[in-house]
Amino acid sequence: MSAARPYVLDSDVFIAAKNSYYAFAICPGFWDSLIHHHGTGNVCSIDRVRLELLAGRVTEDLVQWVRRDVPPEFFMATSEQAVTDAYGQVMLWVQRNSQYFDQAKAKFATEADGWLVAYSMIHGLPVVTNEQPRPQSRNRILLPDVCAQFNVTTRNTFEMLHDLAVRYEWRGAT
Repeated sequence: MSAARPYVLDSDVFIAAKNSYYAFAICPGFWDSLIHHHGTGNVCSIDRVRLELLAGRVTEDLVQWVRRDVPPEFFMATSEQAVTDAYGQVMLWVQRNSQYFDQAKAKFATEADGWLVAYSMIHGLPVVTNEQPRPQSRNRILLPDVCAQFNVTTRNTFEMLHDLAVRYEWRGAT
């Protein structure tokens, strides 16, 4: 089974994976599968997510993986005019939304989430995130809630892996 369109991954997909189920030492196949599925055109992310990932400690496994193993084209550019225009729409909606506190708006403006929504809007791609919607939230603007506002589909990591027919098998030591 293959995805019809590539999935666009949020930073939290990488961060949660390395901190939990798919830690580099436990499940290197997860990381290899991301690179493989990027090569088949099924998985990508954006340049703004790359910047967030590289903000970690230089000695951290995730930072080293991004620098050493991930092809540069994995992280799509957000500089095209249609994406920047869509980003403007997203940010205008956020700023005009009286539901959210000012500090939530300010934090959202510094993150990749608005760019993920804009990129996905323009390219018609689903966003993969582990965040859960909380439409009543006032102190945090969550990616799934913004995606819903702009008709962008969201999936979680497990749904993506299932759709891509990824399997990790244990093989005992020989």
